[in-house]
Amino acid sequence: MNWRRALVIAKTDLKQLRVSRDFWIPMMIMAGLFFIIIPTILLFTITRLQNVQIIQKISDTLNVLPHSVRSSVRGFTPAGRASYAMAVYLFAPLAVVVPLTISSAVAANAIVGEREKGTGEFLAHSPADEREIYLGKLIASILPGYLTTLVGFGIYALVVNIIVGHAVGGWFFPTGDWWLLMFWVVPPFIALALSFVVRVSSRVKSAAAAQQASGLITLPLILLAAGDSSGALFGQHAAGWFLGLAAWIGAIIGLMRGRTAVNRERLLGVDPNA
Repeated sequence: MNWRRALVIAKTDLKQLRVSRDFWIPMMIMAGLFFIIIPTILLFTITRLQNVQIIQKISDTLNVLPHSVRSSVRGFTPAGRASYAMAVYLFAPLAVVVPLTISSAVAANAIVGEREKGTGEFLAHSPADEREIYLGKLIASILPGYLTTLVGFGIYALVVNIIVGHAVGGWFFPTGDWWLLMFWVVPPFIALALSFVVRVSSRVKSAAAAQQASGLITLPLILLAAGDSSGALFGQHAAGWFLGLAAWIGAIIGLMRGRTAVNRERLLGVDPNA
């Protein structure tokens, strides 16, 4: 397999995405809302609460958590402790939602988009073989979602430390659970979702159908990963390691099986089973 050909295909797709403002502008808005605007508003509001009744309710909510979890929540005041819990646990699922949404949207058009644009015939007759085309499409689908998440994660960490840090004794973020989520759980979930979405894209008749099907595929994965990240709030730290391992195994198997989804007949719009 020639890696250079796969990278050329990925580079071509990424260039097309860069000039497609109707795609990346809404995605950037979504990432900005999830990673910057909503956390900033909520955390800023809570850390500066002066209402005694609201602060007491927040304190009562934290007191119902297990002792091991309460001891890990930092903060000098009830408002500070609530801000810490929100920053570390409440927004963790966003790190799963954003990359899966963006990467799935790209992958949904991986094959059917070529047919609709009329470029499928050119790609089918290119020197690249089917494995190289498949790999190029995967790279082009993974990079936008994960790079957006890494940038958003960095900005989110800065926002959290600036707003909440003074209330908990200094800069504290990212925590160990977030490192685990970003580099052990999120990557295989993206790959696992794309292994299904690319196959769907090769079989449906339109990009709209591919988008609808990709939503049905990614929704349970988002709920599963989000549930795991939220479960850390109740001390289930080991669950992240096991879930990540299962996701890596599933992603490897899915990507290997999904390689057969890309073939020249489907790029040309011909049903190979006909």
